[in-house]
Amino acid sequence: MTLAEFPSTISRRYLHDEVVARLRDLILSGELEPRSRVNEAALCKRFDISRTPLREAIKLLAAEGLLELLPNRGARVTALSTREVEDVLEVVAALEGAAGELACSHITDTEIAALERMQETMVEAWRAQDAPRYFAFNRQIHEAIMLASRNTALQGVYAMMAGRIQRARYSANKTPEQWVHAIQDHGEMLKFLRARDGLALGALMRRHIRSKLPVITAAFGKAAQERNQGIMVSG
Repeated sequence: MTLAEFPSTISRRYLHDEVVARLRDLILSGELEPRSRVNEAALCKRFDISRTPLREAIKLLAAEGLLELLPNRGARVTALSTREVEDVLEVVAALEGAAGELACSHITDTEIAALERMQETMVEAWRAQDAPRYFAFNRQIHEAIMLASRNTALQGVYAMMAGRIQRARYSANKTPEQWVHAIQDHGEMLKFLRARDGLALGALMRRHIRSKLPVITAAFGKAAQERNQGIMVSG
């Protein structure tokens, strides 16, 4: 998604929340790339807002770890090191494991039915080799299980931590074998949800997230290499 595809103005009723959400989307979608500077003038013009709400949003996203504040030089998108990616992924694995355990105690049959439909659509996208659609529904499934935990504190921490690696997590290339394993894991998730087996689902979720580490670190390493090459060429 490009900057031009985002709505041109923001309603004043929920200005703060909307500015935060819009800026976060730009970062997570990759429109604002790691280490890129936040162009306040361009964003203010695009959203038809003053700099005050934008700067408030920048401070909040800096607290989330998505932006890095530069003394007297504005802000730029955070670029994580491989070690930081590993640390964040371990936390995300623990959070999703806890969500899986709690979800089995609270999820409704209606919610499970909705997850089954998401799973069917995700599998169809996988068979069609439609990666963007596959990853979109993959993400929806994980977020639906998190919501089914009914734990707002857990959801809040998860949103902040998962957002830091979201782009690479849901867009990094997978080998055919990794795709097959991911599909199998998602089938097991539904089985454990139907059985309300929280311990089994929690263990599976943790293993499932940790298995993504090679893919995500490779994606971050490639991005870092490309950024460094760009710096060398421009310099």
